[in-house]
Amino acid sequence: MENYGPQLSQIPQIPQMPMPQGQSQQEQAQQGGYAWMPGATTVGVVFSDGVILAAEKRVTYGYFIMSKGGKKVFKVTERIGVACAGLVGDMQILAKEMEAQANLYSMDTGRQISVRAASKLMANVLFNRRYAPLITQTIVGGLDEEGPSLFVLDVLGSLIPDKYAAVGSGTELAIGVIEEGYKEDMNAKEAKELVTRSIKSAISRDSMSGDGIDFLIITKEGITEDSIKF
Repeated sequence: MENYGPQLSQIPQIPQMPMPQGQSQQEQAQQGGYAWMPGATTVGVVFSDGVILAAEKRVTYGYFIMSKGGKKVFKVTERIGVACAGLVGDMQILAKEMEAQANLYSMDTGRQISVRAASKLMANVLFNRRYAPLITQTIVGGLDEEGPSLFVLDVLGSLIPDKYAAVGSGTELAIGVIEEGYKEDMNAKEAKELVTRSIKSAISRDSMSGDGIDFLIITKEGITEDSIKF
């Protein structure tokens, strides 16, 4: 009975391929995976009469300082601005898209777009680009009939309202200073001093931030732009 029936040929052993080991972020960066990602310190604060947005000026790619005069805050309407951290080209495209859509809204309805609606519009743009995302974290701030307001957005368009915010590589350093000194009844001068102090704190320890600060101060009188160099 041992030899009864057809004999099955022996199935050859399939060679086992070694599974790739995970690389650390440092190893990937050395191979060019993340080395090109730029840093930034960008903040936004709501004060009693309006909103202030600010960002430092340095543009870096890995360990290379590409520019000492990069602009990361943008005026969208006479009462709304955006401040970004990430790829400068993506920031510019996003700000221009938002400005164009806000102007179209104004022409269609005969009234200015609200900060909330503008932020939601930007969130929709970012979410629709989720498969080819715009690499930028964004703070939208402004003044409308509801008063001063601020919204934070991530790469995929998550929309979070807040009284103050920080994004970019210097976030942890900047937000600690803001939280320690923030008061809702601050005036514009106090808010600007707090924002300046927070960004200087980040610059002192974050090598990807530096070279000055651009400000966008939004009040009932309109938008005031200011800049300081270090």
